Amino acid sequence: MDAATLWARAVSDRSGFRDAFFALLEEHSVRYCVVESNAYVEPLIGLDLEVVIASEDLQRIETLLAGRFHVERFEHSINASADESALRVQIQTDPRYAAFVARAQPRNVLGVTLQVAAVEDVLQGKLWAFLDDTRRRSKRQKDLADIGRLIEAYPQLRDRVPREVLDRLV
Repeated sequence: MDAATLWARAVSDRSGFRDAFFALLEEHSVRYCVVESNAYVEPLIGLDLEVVIASEDLQRIETLLAGRFHVERFEHSINASADESALRVQIQTDPRYAAFVARAQPRNVLGVTLQVAAVEDVLQGKLWAFLDDTRRRSKRQKDLADIGRLIEAYPQLRDRVPREVLDRLV
């Protein structure tokens, strides 16, 4: 079984939501990147996929998505999902992430080539998420694990991690 099939099975994506989501972005020339540690370290499969859309395309993509998928707006994200899929795409609307799109490069993520944020940007996104006290503890623990996995694989990134976070990694 290839990695793309494993991913689709692991998230119960019987509707092909992941592929349809990215095909929609491609069809409408929407610039994006995924903020995905799985593109850089041993993969952990989760039900959420974090995406950043170019600022100029954000309003347009929300309308396009609403015509095809379930869409919910939250304070810092637009979440898209589909029937027959447990996958949730979380589109980051926090303006701090906007610059990630310009630095993105195509990378393999569990058998699928996607535009992926630079490893430094993935780490920064994980740091922002971990340091956000309003997020659920379980989400923050996963962010901390991702930070640990990233600096283990890319030791040069360690200097970018605040002491308070490094102390939690022991």
